[in-house]
Amino acid sequence: MLKKSAGLLMYKKENSLTRYFLVHPGGPFWKDKDKGAWGIPKGEIEENEKDNELATAIREVWEETGIQAKEPFIDLGEIKQKSGKIVHAWAFEGDFSGIFLRQDFIEIEYPPKSKKMIKIPEVDKGDMFTKEEAKEKMNPAQFEFIDRLEKILEKRL
Repeated sequence: MLKKSAGLLMYKKENSLTRYFLVHPGGPFWKDKDKGAWGIPKGEIEENEKDNELATAIREVWEETGIQAKEPFIDLGEIKQKSGKIVHAWAFEGDFSGIFLRQDFIEIEYPPKSKKMIKIPEVDKGDMFTKEEAKEKMNPAQFEFIDRLEKILEKRL
Protein backbone atom coordinates (compact mmCIF):
# COMPACT_ATOMS: atom_id res chain seq x y z
CA MET A 1 0.00 0.00 0.00
CA LEU A 2 1.20 3.49 -0.87
CA LYS A 3 2.51 5.47 2.11
CA LYS A 4 1.12 8.94 2.57
CA SER A 5 2.45 11.71 4.79
CA ALA A 6 1.39 15.23 5.68
CA GLY A 7 3.57 18.13 6.74
CA LEU A 8 3.96 21.88 7.03
CA LEU A 9 6.29 24.32 5.34
CA MET A 10 6.84 27.24 7.71
CA TYR A 11 8.06 30.44 6.12
CA LYS A 12 9.06 33.91 7.28
CA LYS A 13 9.13 37.03 5.14
CA GLU A 14 12.00 39.40 5.92
CA ASN A 15 11.67 42.46 3.67
CA SER A 16 12.21 41.10 0.15
CA LEU A 17 13.64 37.79 1.38
CA THR A 18 11.68 34.70 2.38
CA ARG A 19 13.16 31.99 4.58
CA TYR A 20 11.87 28.42 4.90
CA PHE A 21 12.02 26.09 7.91
CA LEU A 22 13.46 22.65 7.20
CA VAL A 23 14.43 19.75 9.45
CA HIS A 24 17.16 17.13 9.21
CA PRO A 25 16.28 13.50 10.02
CA GLY A 26 17.95 11.93 13.04
CA GLY A 27 19.75 8.63 13.32
CA PRO A 28 22.92 6.96 12.06
CA PHE A 29 21.82 6.68 8.40
CA TRP A 30 21.43 10.47 8.08
CA LYS A 31 24.30 11.46 10.41
CA ASP A 32 26.77 12.55 7.70
CA LYS A 33 24.26 13.39 4.98
CA ASP A 34 23.33 17.00 4.29
CA LYS A 35 22.57 17.65 0.62
CA GLY A 36 19.13 16.31 -0.23
CA ALA A 37 18.50 15.09 3.34
CA TRP A 38 16.54 18.03 4.75
CA GLY A 39 12.80 18.47 4.32
CA ILE A 40 9.59 19.76 5.81
CA PRO A 41 8.48 18.34 9.16
CA LYS A 42 6.01 15.61 8.25
CA GLY A 43 4.69 12.25 9.28
CA GLU A 44 2.57 9.34 8.18
CA ILE A 45 -1.16 9.84 8.17
CA GLU A 46 -2.72 7.59 10.79
CA GLU A 47 -5.91 5.66 10.10
CA ASN A 48 -8.01 7.96 12.29
CA GLU A 49 -6.64 11.06 10.49
CA LYS A 50 -7.41 10.08 6.88
CA ASP A 51 -10.21 12.64 6.69
CA ASN A 52 -8.10 15.41 8.21
CA GLU A 53 -4.57 15.38 6.79
CA LEU A 54 -3.98 18.92 8.03
CA ALA A 55 -4.40 17.60 11.61
CA THR A 56 -1.57 15.14 10.91
CA ALA A 57 0.66 17.92 9.60
CA ILE A 58 0.03 20.15 12.63
CA ARG A 59 0.59 17.24 15.05
CA GLU A 60 3.84 16.19 13.37
CA VAL A 61 5.35 19.69 13.48
CA TRP A 62 4.48 19.91 17.18
CA GLU A 63 5.84 16.44 18.01
CA GLU A 64 9.10 16.89 16.10
CA THR A 65 9.92 20.50 16.98
CA GLY A 66 7.51 21.98 19.53
CA ILE A 67 6.44 24.62 17.00
CA GLN A 68 2.79 25.62 17.30
CA ALA A 69 1.51 26.01 13.74
CA LYS A 70 -0.98 28.85 13.36
CA GLU A 71 -3.60 29.72 10.77
CA PRO A 72 -3.98 30.71 8.06
CA PHE A 73 -2.73 27.60 6.27
CA ILE A 74 -2.01 27.61 2.54
CA ASP A 75 -2.71 24.30 0.80
CA LEU A 76 0.31 23.35 -1.34
CA GLY A 77 -1.12 20.10 -2.68
CA GLU A 78 0.89 16.92 -2.83
CA ILE A 79 4.04 15.56 -4.43
CA LYS A 80 5.38 12.06 -5.00
CA GLN A 81 8.89 11.40 -3.68
CA LYS A 82 11.40 9.09 -5.40
CA SER A 83 10.52 6.41 -2.80
CA GLY A 84 6.91 6.49 -3.99
CA LYS A 85 5.66 8.16 -0.81
CA ILE A 86 3.00 10.82 -1.33
CA VAL A 87 3.45 13.99 0.78
CA HIS A 88 0.68 16.56 1.21
CA ALA A 89 1.75 19.93 2.59
CA TRP A 90 0.44 23.25 3.80
CA ALA A 91 2.37 26.43 4.48
CA PHE A 92 2.05 28.92 7.31
CA GLU A 93 3.96 31.99 8.39
CA GLY A 94 6.04 31.66 11.54
CA ASP A 95 9.52 31.80 12.99
CA PHE A 96 12.04 29.41 14.54
CA SER A 97 13.98 30.40 17.65
CA GLY A 98 16.78 27.95 16.90
CA ILE A 99 15.74 25.62 19.73
CA PHE A 100 13.45 22.61 19.59
CA LEU A 101 10.91 22.99 22.38
CA ARG A 102 10.21 19.27 22.17
CA GLN A 103 11.51 16.27 20.27
CA ASP A 104 10.00 12.91 19.37
CA PHE A 105 12.12 9.77 19.57
CA ILE A 106 11.66 6.45 17.80
CA GLU A 107 13.33 3.06 18.14
CA ILE A 108 15.12 1.47 15.21
CA GLU A 109 17.13 -1.68 14.75
CA TYR A 110 20.78 -0.68 14.41
CA PRO A 111 22.99 -1.93 12.96
CA PRO A 112 20.46 -3.42 10.51
CA LYS A 113 19.60 -7.09 11.18
CA SER A 114 21.50 -6.97 14.51
CA LYS A 115 18.35 -7.24 16.65
CA LYS A 116 19.77 -4.34 18.70
CA MET A 117 17.35 -1.47 19.17
CA ILE A 118 18.49 2.11 19.61
CA LYS A 119 16.48 5.25 20.32
CA ILE A 120 16.95 8.16 17.91
CA PRO A 121 15.31 11.56 17.46
CA GLU A 122 12.96 11.74 14.45
CA VAL A 123 14.72 14.99 13.54
CA ASP A 124 18.05 16.13 14.96
CA LYS A 125 18.18 19.74 13.78
CA GLY A 126 16.19 22.45 12.06
CA ASP A 127 16.92 25.82 10.54
CA MET A 128 15.57 28.61 8.34
CA PHE A 129 16.96 28.75 4.79
CA THR A 130 16.71 31.02 1.76
CA LYS A 131 15.25 29.49 -1.39
CA GLU A 132 18.73 28.92 -2.84
CA GLU A 133 19.99 27.26 0.36
CA ALA A 134 16.85 25.13 0.61
CA LYS A 135 17.27 23.90 -2.97
CA GLU A 136 20.74 22.60 -2.06
CA LYS A 137 19.67 20.96 1.19
CA MET A 138 16.22 19.50 0.74
CA ASN A 139 14.72 16.41 -0.79
CA PRO A 140 14.39 17.45 -4.46
CA ALA A 141 10.73 16.39 -4.74
CA GLN A 142 9.77 18.51 -1.71
CA PHE A 143 11.36 21.63 -3.22
CA GLU A 144 8.22 21.83 -5.37
CA PHE A 145 6.38 23.04 -2.24
CA ILE A 146 8.60 26.15 -2.10
CA ASP A 147 7.98 26.89 -5.77
CA ARG A 148 4.22 26.51 -5.29
CA LEU A 149 4.19 28.72 -2.19
CA GLU A 150 6.14 31.48 -3.93
CA LYS A 151 3.67 31.49 -6.84
CA ILE A 152 0.74 31.74 -4.41
CA LEU A 153 2.38 34.55 -2.42
CA GLU A 154 3.24 36.47 -5.64
CA LYS A 155 -0.43 36.43 -6.66
CA ARG A 156 -1.39 37.94 -3.30
CA LEU A 157 0.78 41.05 -3.80
